[in-house]
Amino acid sequence: MTTPDLFALLKLHEGVVDHAYQDSLGYWTIGVGHLIDARKGGKISPHIIDVIMQEDVERHKQELFARIPWASKLDFTRQCVLIDMAFNLGADGVLKFRNMLTHVFNGRYKDAAHEMLDSTWATQVKGRAVRLANMMETGVWPSLPPP
Repeated sequence: MTTPDLFALLKLHEGVVDHAYQDSLGYWTIGVGHLIDARKGGKISPHIIDVIMQEDVERHKQELFARIPWASKLDFTRQCVLIDMAFNLGADGVLKFRNMLTHVFNGRYKDAAHEMLDSTWATQVKGRAVRLANMMETGVWPSLPPP
């Protein structure tokens, strides 16, 4: 028997589900019978958390740059600001910041930062908006607390 054989057997018995679901006993599960329900000690490992985040970041980055191709030419810090916003709001949400994007396109980063802070989004995400606006304005990566 090989590992692929075992994987095929487990997939047959457990099923493959690409979203959270409740198993036959009502416990939250994902993937191939992976228990995530904290009531039963379920969780995902830090490695899997990072893998999921990496895939999510890449998807949001691709969606953003497909919609705003010129953003891929920005410096790394300002690209990350827009990717962070897309992670939070989706590419469509970022596109609603028309004035901000116009300012970014024209290199008026202080005005772009002002537009970011003068939004409902900023009142919802508070410190995140302040940090991202500072990054947009200055192009400087902030000191971050350890993970």
